Amino acid sequence: MTKRPPDIEELRRGIDDVDIEILELLNKRAELVIEVGKAKSREQRDFYAPEREREIYRRLSENNRGPFPTKALRNVFREIMSASLSLEKPIKIAFLGPVATFTHQACMQHFGASGEFVPKKDIADVFDDVEKGRADFGVVPIENTTEGVVSHTLDMFVTSNLKISAEVLLEISLALLNKSGDPSDIAKVCSHPHALAQCKYWIKNNLPNALVFDVSSTAMAAQMASEDAQTAAIASPAAASLYDLRVIEKNIEDNANNFTRFLVIGQDQSKKTGADKTSVMFAIKDSPGALYSMLKPFASRGINLTKIESRPLKTKAWEYVFFVDLDGHITDSPVKEAVAELEKSCSFLKVLGSYARSHQ
Repeated sequence: MTKRPPDIEELRRGIDDVDIEILELLNKRAELVIEVGKAKSREQRDFYAPEREREIYRRLSENNRGPFPTKALRNVFREIMSASLSLEKPIKIAFLGPVATFTHQACMQHFGASGEFVPKKDIADVFDDVEKGRADFGVVPIENTTEGVVSHTLDMFVTSNLKISAEVLLEISLALLNKSGDPSDIAKVCSHPHALAQCKYWIKNNLPNALVFDVSSTAMAAQMASEDAQTAAIASPAAASLYDLRVIEKNIEDNANNFTRFLVIGQDQSKKTGADKTSVMFAIKDSPGALYSMLKPFASRGINLTKIESRPLKTKAWEYVFFVDLDGHITDSPVKEAVAELEKSCSFLKVLGSYARSHQ
């Protein structure tokens, strides 16, 4: 006699039983986390260890036999670890606000929803909160694939002693939002200058008669649209629900490959993970062969430079400060030796941090 396959109610009861098992295991994990927190306090160790999180993600991915998708594992365990970390010590994160900006999304992508997120008006305030201990970490934008570097963030590192402890890559999806959902109501469009620049051809082709205004953030644009029926905002789709707006059209950015890189800043140097990059900042005098002397220590050791950016040194005319990202951790011998050799030809040099490369 052929065995009858289980009906949907039986399958759902099976799921309910598994859910209770998962809940019991989550609480067991939480109890262990609390004990880890006590041990960290006794040993005066950092509560937040990004290299430990990366190792957990790696191990889980390697051991996943399916059918649960490996990509979704990171999202699930990010929230588990975020909630667990809040049991050890609530983590306070300052970010370039307001709420519902892409920087806010980057915070949640990296720290999970259980972090205590504090929006700040500008990038300098984020650095200030972390430097003075009002926040454990800060999150600031550093560059966009379309619009390039965020110069204010680079400039802050010249005087700050904070370290880069992690990077976050966030895919930017922009939407047109207004109160009614009707594009015929739109007389004005507002957003952050970078968002407007990322959508300039879409605006030209679809809203040629609308007045375009720069504002301080995409979330501020959404707030303005919520207060004026003739104003539309270019912002994240997530801002629509927060500000009671309707989405007229999604994915209006001109370049589909649109990512923004964010930096997590803190007081301490992150430990080596085996998949790291290092950021350094230095100034050299403008002289013949200066660029060669800058690159030679890395080229001779086969170290890959992934980014070079320059900014005028504001304290001296015609001198520049360079920001370089390179593969490897500062504790790796070739990296350490190359930086030491470079420093000999610099008026100043600062290691901004070594940290795990973004998984995206």
